[in-house]
Amino acid sequence: MTDIKPANPLEMIAYVLSLQIVDGEVIYIGTGLPMVAGILAKKTHAPNVTMVYESGAQNPIQGDMPWSVGGPATWRKSPLILEMAYSFGQMYNGYVDKAFLGFAQIDQYGNVNTHMIGGDFHNYKNRLTGSGGNNDLSSLAKHLVLVGLQSPQKFVEKVDFITSPGFLTGGDARKDAGLVGGGPLSVITSAGTYDFEPESKKMRIKTLHPGVSPELAQMATGFELQKPEGEIPVTPLPTPDIIQILREEVDPRGVFTSLPGC
Repeated sequence: MTDIKPANPLEMIAYVLSLQIVDGEVIYIGTGLPMVAGILAKKTHAPNVTMVYESGAQNPIQGDMPWSVGGPATWRKSPLILEMAYSFGQMYNGYVDKAFLGFAQIDQYGNVNTHMIGGDFHNYKNRLTGSGGNNDLSSLAKHLVLVGLQSPQKFVEKVDFITSPGFLTGGDARKDAGLVGGGPLSVITSAGTYDFEPESKKMRIKTLHPGVSPELAQMATGFELQKPEGEIPVTPLPTPDIIQILREEVDPRGVFTSLPGC
């Protein structure tokens, strides 16, 4: 057990993301690291979570890591498979506790862009994947957990397009817009974890990963990060046991957690 290599950055994100999951919750899972985190949580501290995949599968039995939420592995002996419209309806009716969402850009209020980079909607520099179910998740889920790598190109002052609303312009703007869900709860990145200041709804440092200083986190951000009072906690590292489960049982082929040279 002592010769296990430390977690690589993607494994670290998956582990910290799994810690956002509480036993007994119903969690809405998207493709990528959220799938890794959900399965890891179910195998460790949260065995009683119900995993709902975006394609509509409800709590399939565990097996090989699915390649996407639309893959057949997500339907493995699932007790119920819903059409996507009904799957999203679960969130509208309050049946989902947490949903997970990635981003191409994110701003200080947790607004997410997965549509386009640069220019405007009809004259952009780069076209991205678009919304898919992202807007449904961000608008309707009780709580939203955002996940992605951190850089000034991704953490921007203002997103080029709001695909998925966070707290819009801050304060009560989300509530005034009539959005059902509670908005972003946390942001998990390669540098640390973040929440949102209760009044302004601006992104705030919650913990920083080992070796990451507030100054370094700020350098990777295109807007001013809010800081908590007192000393900033260090994000806990996964134990060797957790790393072994992650590599041998959750994602043994490294579908979403492998990095060259790691």
